[in-house]
Amino acid sequence: MRKLFKKGEHVRSKIDGKVMEVLKYLKSNLVEVRWFDLQTKEVRTNKIKEDKLSKAA
Repeated sequence: MRKLFKKGEHVRSKIDGKVMEVLKYLKSNLVEVRWFDLQTKEVRTNKIKEDKLSKAA
């Protein structure tokens, strides 16, 4: 299993451009991430495929 990102690293979503934090790897290329939602003012978590993410600058 290849891991492109480490736990706690900031990544950018290729889908909508949000900056997220890596929580953990679930499967071979499925990553659990969290981000802060500005509209509802709360922290959200989601599972995204690794190829839909890139390193944030």
